[in-house]
Amino acid sequence: MAGGDRVTIYEVAERARVSISTVSNVLNKPDRVSAATRKRVLAAADELGFVPKVQAVSLARRGTGRIGVMAPFTSYGSYLRRLSGLLTAAAELELDVVVFDHESAALASSPVLASMPIHGRLDGLIVMGLPIEDAIAERLQERSLPTVAVDADSSRFSRVVIDDHAGGRLAAEHLRDRGHRRVGYLLERQVSDYESQAIKRLSGFEQVIVAAGGEVVVATSDNSVAAARRAAAALLDANDRPSAVMAHHDALAVGVLLAARDRGMRVPQDVAVMGFDDGEAATAADLTTVRQPFEESGNAALSVLLGHIDGSDLRSTTVLDVRLAERSTT
Repeated sequence: MAGGDRVTIYEVAERARVSISTVSNVLNKPDRVSAATRKRVLAAADELGFVPKVQAVSLARRGTGRIGVMAPFTSYGSYLRRLSGLLTAAAELELDVVVFDHESAALASSPVLASMPIHGRLDGLIVMGLPIEDAIAERLQERSLPTVAVDADSSRFSRVVIDDHAGGRLAAEHLRDRGHRRVGYLLERQVSDYESQAIKRLSGFEQVIVAAGGEVVVATSDNSVAAARRAAAALLDANDRPSAVMAHHDALAVGVLLAARDRGMRVPQDVAVMGFDDGEAATAADLTTVRQPFEESGNAALSVLLGHIDGSDLRSTTVLDVRLAERSTT
């Protein structure tokens, strides 16, 4: 018996006299299987004492059990957190994970996968934070490589995302409700004009502030605390400086906090500061921010990918919730 004393999906299929995929459908997509077949498969499972390991049915196939994950890991710590959630789930399933680093979409002249350094046999691919251009998407589909996009748009593949418009609105509502009407927004600079997560988030933010009769003053910054500190200086030194500054992510918000401290400004009395992500930097700085479910997104992406590996061709969009993490800076 494979896996020590653990009953496998293969044994259930043999006992019920059905295929592996039928057992998988009974466990994952019961509406695809007739009532009589469901009853027979579940009876066989009960007789054998089969306990399905989380998503184990998705691995009941011939293959290497190797998943590729590509993301701008060295540009953003947030993708390491997503990877952490994925690795935790993969370890339980005894899956190998091959990690590929990629230039950030904000810095790329064309926000696409410039190359696909995929060596060896992969059963599936997860692409995080990087739009997949049509030519590469076609290549992946021609290779029949199941693919899931995380934190990125895709017209061809399943996605795991947050609603960035809603996240921007949530942040703006928090500042609006505290009386702020002239608000600075520190946006990460991007070299191309595609509608990134940053642009969507700013759009939702502006929608709320403008509807309240306010104004959003946008400044741009490269992706570092030092760059954000310099960019925030221009906002805070203006004669009509904003009463609050929202940053696209927490590291940029730390730069705003440092710029305020450089000027002897009190936070939040003189200027309120807010970020987005809720990573370690936010906790250390006691920063009000919007929490993204990073680890959960990695776990969800693996679950969706395993469904495709198991044969599902239904393209899906999984939208994870964001929530406010209110701390001292507002």
